[in-house]
Amino acid sequence: MLSILELCHIIESAFLPLSCECRVEPSGSLQIQISEPISGRVELLVTGISASRLTGNPAIAQLINEIKEELNFTHDRRTDLDRVQQKC
Repeated sequence: MLSILELCHIIESAFLPLSCECRVEPSGSLQIQISEPISGRVELLVTGISASRLTGNPAIAQLINEIKEELNFTHDRRTDLDRVQQKC
């Protein structure tokens, strides 16, 4: 089983070149914050991730894929909103 530090390193590396911070919350769950590295703008914040469910590579890969899907959805939505604001 991976340590929390190893797990966080794997997760953080999966989102390069974006900035990703994986933190352990007081409850023991993980918090993942993904930011644009130049502006520092937070693109996505995910909290309450149970580290105990991340028992192997398939579970870790599934979490990373779920977060990437949410990140893409959020980015697309933000882009659409920026276009609408530019037209106004």
